[in-house]
Amino acid sequence: MNALHTDLYQLTMASGFFEAGKATERATFELFVRRLPEHRDFLICAGLAQAVEYLLNLQFTGEQIDYIRKLPQFETVRPEFFDFLRAFRFTGDVFGMPEGTPFFAGEPVLTIRAPLIEAQIPETYLLAMISFQSMIATKAARVANAADGRAVVEFGTRRAHSPEAGVLAGRASYLGGCTGTSNVETGFRYGVPVFGTAAHSWVLAFGNEKTSFEVLQKLLGTRTAYLIDTYDTLEGARIAASLGRPLWGVRLDSGDMVQLSRDVRKILDDAGLTEAKIMASGDLNEEKVRAIVQAGAPIDAFGVGTELATSADAPNLSAVYKMVEIEVAGIKRFTAKQSADKHTLPGAKQVFRYADHDQVACSWECPTCPPGAKPAKALLQPVIIEGNLAEALPGLQASRGLCAESLQSIARGHRVEYSPELLTLAERGRQI
Repeated sequence: MNALHTDLYQLTMASGFFEAGKATERATFELFVRRLPEHRDFLICAGLAQAVEYLLNLQFTGEQIDYIRKLPQFETVRPEFFDFLRAFRFTGDVFGMPEGTPFFAGEPVLTIRAPLIEAQIPETYLLAMISFQSMIATKAARVANAADGRAVVEFGTRRAHSPEAGVLAGRASYLGGCTGTSNVETGFRYGVPVFGTAAHSWVLAFGNEKTSFEVLQKLLGTRTAYLIDTYDTLEGARIAASLGRPLWGVRLDSGDMVQLSRDVRKILDDAGLTEAKIMASGDLNEEKVRAIVQAGAPIDAFGVGTELATSADAPNLSAVYKMVEIEVAGIKRFTAKQSADKHTLPGAKQVFRYADHDQVACSWECPTCPPGAKPAKALLQPVIIEGNLAEALPGLQASRGLCAESLQSIARGHRVEYSPELLTLAERGRQI
């Protein structure tokens, strides 16, 4: 795994910790989101599988070490540090929320406990991976909810912020509730169902809409989906209807989706193609999808691209990775930032989920439940212990199922509380 997918200051700090004799001091870091973006009541945890893969395979190659060694920031660093990098592996512990778990601001979704340098270096990669996929999975959950049971396919790779972002957006979208993706690499790598037939260029290449449809039908059979708005949408629908079966359906990519879908539905039904589907695409988001659904439009599936693969209305998360404990010579010290607007709470934590609220507590606390109430669930689970996978992670399909199930149990107004013991620990820290 590429150890240079990081910020320079992670490596300068690592060399400084090494020089100061602090390399083996055991530190605990937590990854959390400071605040929810606008229009988000919660977030969906995603990206843990890639974070784990990164940590289990993290190492520096000889070529990378030679590059680091030549940087001016390392000109006074002793050779022993580079020998340390050559043998570098992650040997610590990781606790994380399972992918598909809804979470809220202030709740740690990932805890890293390891020798200081091993815990520090992964910060950049972990923040990027967890925050991006969680952001996209959350957007997908919103779109899928707006679709009210109709299929949603992620179409956004061409507008994603890089090809690899497109691959991960397809994965996170499926986890969050989409039916599949147009990204073939996502399908190959993660087993996500892939969808797609032909673009406007297909129709334009033939110069005759009917001919282009005939060739496509011969090619795809029952999976044929005609894109019918290259010229005149309703005429395209009539041509599609005239060709009959085999046919999956047609796709609308522009215009008044509500009225067009009604007109197209009638054309298909009148031709006896009552089972043919109508898909809508073209600059859609959850608000547009919801409006189409609420208008009663006879649309069976949605293709959502740019707004989904970039989470356009909330394109970043205030995710941070902060030290909360460090152990020096067998003595544990709780750590926290005290600065205004960016303060943190000290000590390793656990998140307990109750029916109507979450409680963020010290990791050593045990939850209490009122008599007869459903027991609280501890959300942070062991993932890596002493550098080894604790147990096989759930597959993407299982994580997708957890997401769907969990969203049914998170009611509007679900709140986050902090245990009295955690607040007392924080107050003691402020008095030092």
